[in-house]
Amino acid sequence: MTRLEPVRDASIATFLAAAGFGAARAAPLAEDASFRRYLRLSGGPRPAVLMDAPPEREDVRPFLRVAFHIARLGLSAPVVLAADAEAGLVLIEDLGDGLYAAVLDEANATELYDAAIDALAVLHEAAPPSGLPRWDGAAMSAAAAATFLDWWWPEALGGAPSPAVRAGFAAALASMLAPLAAGPAGFVHRDFFAGNLFWLPERTGVGRVGLIDFQDAALGHPAYDLVSLVEDARRDLPRGFVERAIVRYLGRRPGLDAGTFRAACVVCAAQRHLRVAGLWVRLARRDGKAAYLAHGPRTWRLLEAALARPEAAPLAEFLDRFVPLERRGNPAWLAA
Repeated sequence: MTRLEPVRDASIATFLAAAGFGAARAAPLAEDASFRRYLRLSGGPRPAVLMDAPPEREDVRPFLRVAFHIARLGLSAPVVLAADAEAGLVLIEDLGDGLYAAVLDEANATELYDAAIDALAVLHEAAPPSGLPRWDGAAMSAAAAATFLDWWWPEALGGAPSPAVRAGFAAALASMLAPLAAGPAGFVHRDFFAGNLFWLPERTGVGRVGLIDFQDAALGHPAYDLVSLVEDARRDLPRGFVERAIVRYLGRRPGLDAGTFRAACVVCAAQRHLRVAGLWVRLARRDGKAAYLAHGPRTWRLLEAALARPEAAPLAEFLDRFVPLERRGNPAWLAA
């Protein structure tokens, strides 16, 4: 096995040996926007991936609980081959190289997104597992403040937000997000987008869509996941894809009220894009991952589109009061 970070070498080697992968070689997979890292193992009993989540920074137990739940629904989560939750180590099935972000093209986009929407409907219709945190208005507001106010604001505007700004932000988010409380509420993946989905064409039905990065799953409004998929801050999708996706999703869940669901999509889009616009800055400034700033312009375009809708008026009014249009984007000096 190739040498890993010294602080983790011994515990990882012991874990892999106990799982029968002591002779496996490790190669890093793509960078992750968290404290976790993923290592692809070869030369062991079967293809596998090691999730290395330092326990002082990450808790793998939610991942394990949700992986079992997803598999029970007939959906494709990586099979857990071995786990040491206390050490923050999980050995999982290698789903291959068919990540949506890598294989999507103009010819297959409709098929792949249709399959993802169908899998999402199954995920949302099922009773959620116990113990999930809430992804309600309060949690969504706090998450947006933690990136936008705490990271984007000082970098873009040159100082910490005042108490008046924080109060105005909280009031705007509370007002905009209030309609979500009427439901429906259920399992929300929270990061359901092309970078966390695998295309597995050798499988059948909704099992063709492999799901990862679901450890932050919560109880919330299903519109959040659909928006995450079709208003992806990391890639442009063809015109009309959002409407097509909503129609297909509602067709799979005819019990939902179409009007309130569409309104919830706007609200979730505004919150998510605002939070993610700040997330790119935090990743660059705190974690040294400046490459994520490349997604900033698209994120802000998506945010402005949501702000133009009446459902997002409280947030639009807050930004009009406190953030000049010319400052809405990546902080100039950080982007340079």
